[in-house]
Amino acid sequence: MAKELQVAYDCADPGAQAEFWAQALGYRVQPGGSDDWAAASDPDGKGPRLYFQRVPEARTAAKNRLHLDVRSAPGLKGDERMAVLEAEAARLEALGAKRLYRLESDEVNEGIIVMTDPEENIFCLD
Repeated sequence: MAKELQVAYDCADPGAQAEFWAQALGYRVQPGGSDDWAAASDPDGKGPRLYFQRVPEARTAAKNRLHLDVRSAPGLKGDERMAVLEAEAARLEALGAKRLYRLESDEVNEGIIVMTDPEENIFCLD
């Protein structure tokens, strides 16, 4: 039997992180959080629950070992794909994300935009 998946983040401000990711993904912040934790979940129950827990130490690594790919343009190619990704990047920047760089498509991969959330966790717009 398949298991449910929860993605847990260590962070400084669980409430702010839950709010950012809820808006980014169309999730809802779950009630009952505290200063020490918050969660966001897919209202349709399809995506994994995101759990944010306060930790005392700051993020130190320059690169995540695990990151989220936010599938904003599945099935799209070329200029149409990149236009959709650019629009989504602009929306997320208005919510506090930062753009790191854009990778153009090549013979093997479609283009992506690499970004960070408000606490500098790396994710990709795919």
